[in-house]
Amino acid sequence: MGYDGFDYPDPAEGEAPAPVAIKILIAGGFGVGKTTLVGALTEIKPLRTEEDLSQPGAAVDVLAGVEAKRATTVAMDFGRITIREDLVVYLFGMPGQERFWFMWDDLARGTIGVVILADTRRLSGSFPAIDYFEQRGTPFIVAINNFDGAPRHRFEEIRQALDLDGSIPLIACDARQRDSCRDALVALVDQAISLVDAGGVAPVS
Repeated sequence: MGYDGFDYPDPAEGEAPAPVAIKILIAGGFGVGKTTLVGALTEIKPLRTEEDLSQPGAAVDVLAGVEAKRATTVAMDFGRITIREDLVVYLFGMPGQERFWFMWDDLARGTIGVVILADTRRLSGSFPAIDYFEQRGTPFIVAINNFDGAPRHRFEEIRQALDLDGSIPLIACDARQRDSCRDALVALVDQAISLVDAGGVAPVS
């Protein structure tokens, strides 16, 4: 959506209008693949705020299921997708650790919706993001990131485990594959449009 208060150039003066900017968030628990998904989609070099995992951090970052992880996002990931000349998508990957949740309110402003990534080995890591965006009334979908070696479950079982309302789309995703990530964004936009058409939410959160 366009940003309030921005003075767009007058086309009559020979300058093209600024493109419409759409903000989409990528959320989920620690080590669920948010940085990887943003990197798979962005057309520019992604902005990453990763730091090496430290010994003190090991006391608060539970590595069960992601023992090979060596770095963590301490602020956000950022990427960009140009749909056409007048339409640009900005992607923001949200930090998953509890000690960084204080940033969520700021990152959530102005978004049209959220892709919440989940890992079947650690589904509980997705609960905070699901609860947060349910309470805000923000459109979201849940995408199961298909990690190699992770157990596969029927979607009905996953939906029940996440206590996910039947109206929330639940899809499979591979955060390493651009086409798979693109399909997740399309599913999110479809969900946001359907909710707006139904009068359930405002166009932006």
